[in-house]
Amino acid sequence: MFFKIYQDNPNEKYIAKAVEILKNGGLVIYPTDTVYAVGCDIFQPRAVEKVCKFKNIDVKKSQLSLICYDLSDISSYAKVSNNVFKLLKRNFPGAFTFILNGSHNLPKHFKNRKTIGIRIPNNNIILQIVKELGNPIFTTSVKIADEISEYETDPELLIEKYEDTVDLVIDGGFGDNTPSTIVDCTDDEPIIVRQGKGNLM
Repeated sequence: MFFKIYQDNPNEKYIAKAVEILKNGGLVIYPTDTVYAVGCDIFQPRAVEKVCKFKNIDVKKSQLSLICYDLSDISSYAKVSNNVFKLLKRNFPGAFTFILNGSHNLPKHFKNRKTIGIRIPNNNIILQIVKELGNPIFTTSVKIADEISEYETDPELLIEKYEDTVDLVIDGGFGDNTPSTIVDCTDDEPIIVRQGKGNLM
């Protein structure tokens, strides 16, 4: 399944359909403010396993990330000091993945993880989906190889390639070809692990 959603005025019916798919354990490909990504409801453990299989990553060893709707969402799933909160407030929404220490509120299939990546992309489509879902989604870029190809930026090619692999592909227009900037905030001083699209403020 696929449909087109415009960021300026997301179709409520399509947003509701995406949320329904996520709640039922489905996988969705969606636009962000960087490359296209694939994700699922964090409270659907089988769906989390499917996303990891899609990317060929080990759920126990790989860095896992969540898309949250706002800053209050983050404090429910990660430990956030005052300094880190100020850093997040300056840079979200934006093209960043902040690595934070996980909290005890993470679902049990994330429990053995000490850290979690957090995103609040500057993209109204995925933010509205997360808002209506009522909890974060587990997210990872569609990028399979080291190099980002046109398959990660052109929604028509994403539909052609993955329509039969996932439950929904959202055409939100052309994606960016630069990944997010990753910032490790697990120690006293934040460290940029990967410089991507976002410029840290």
